[in-house]
Amino acid sequence: MSKNIKRILIALGFIILAGAGIAFYFYRIVFSPNVIIQSDQVIYIPTGSKLNDVVHVLDTAAILKNTNSFEKVAGWMKFEDPNINPGKYTIKPGWNNRQLVSLLRAGIQTPVNLVINNVRTVTELAGKIASQIEIDSIQLAAYMTDSNTATKYNLKKESFLSLFVPNTYQVYWTVKADAIVERLAKEQEKFWASDQRLEKAKALNMTKEQVYTMASIVERETQAGSERPTVAGLYLNRLEQDIPLQADPTVVFATGIFDLRRVLNKHLEIESPYNTYKYAGLPPGPIFMPSIQSIDAVLNAEDHDYIYMCARPDNSGLHAFAASITDHNRNANRYRNWLNERGIK
Repeated sequence: MSKNIKRILIALGFIILAGAGIAFYFYRIVFSPNVIIQSDQVIYIPTGSKLNDVVHVLDTAAILKNTNSFEKVAGWMKFEDPNINPGKYTIKPGWNNRQLVSLLRAGIQTPVNLVINNVRTVTELAGKIASQIEIDSIQLAAYMTDSNTATKYNLKKESFLSLFVPNTYQVYWTVKADAIVERLAKEQEKFWASDQRLEKAKALNMTKEQVYTMASIVERETQAGSERPTVAGLYLNRLEQDIPLQADPTVVFATGIFDLRRVLNKHLEIESPYNTYKYAGLPPGPIFMPSIQSIDAVLNAEDHDYIYMCARPDNSGLHAFAASITDHNRNANRYRNWLNERGIK
């Protein structure tokens, strides 16, 4: 073998080794595990983020073993400004850079389990929703309380809360104001279309907004699910007989003092369409977001003759019901005496 051939073979050997080394280097950067967390971890990438913001999020969460290698793979895979997808992402242990970049580049978000319940007003609802997704609460509240938004859904501003049924919904963290309202409105349509709810509302000669408003009163009147159909039947009796509802929770709503423990005569004189002691019929809109149980309690109200109710003097949270004013006065006196004995004002 000539010296020239030997030199060529040696050179080829070095080239092969160098190539193998380079290939191994690239393989290690791309395919070796670089995520060092021990269990699934969620990160949030805000709207408008750039690649260095993503790197900061990953560094802050102590997710990466080597930040530089991630940045290199991100560049090779064209995960770069301005093509950064915001959102909530779940990172898996042991992932390599390619897997991580692929997830973020494709914008494969993990949905948020959005819980809505236990609010009195649309503004409160906006705050509760905003606390679980990216949108600013002020921006969301402005959209939800805009009269044009209510008109879009054929509602008055006072009854706009009735567009939302309490439940847990899966949405994306980056969902916008109009999209979240649209989504929840569709869920409301599905709710009323199921279990013959629309038919039952029609049988009561009530719109779904009126049922919702009635249910909100029932919800605040009693915490005992077992007596909600009874309470609902009582208020329906009052509506049918043109008797003012005289529901204390509506007066509390009218005062704006939501932790008010005892409704006094001075509160009954408050000038408000929500004061059902002064104005007959239902108030202009719901005073609370009622549970599904309370909505169904109105739709499946108990048939009885009761038109009066009073809290029981036993701290049970239950009520004494009556069909006559005589029986009601007796129940009311017992309750007032019980309150006075305990100094509750």
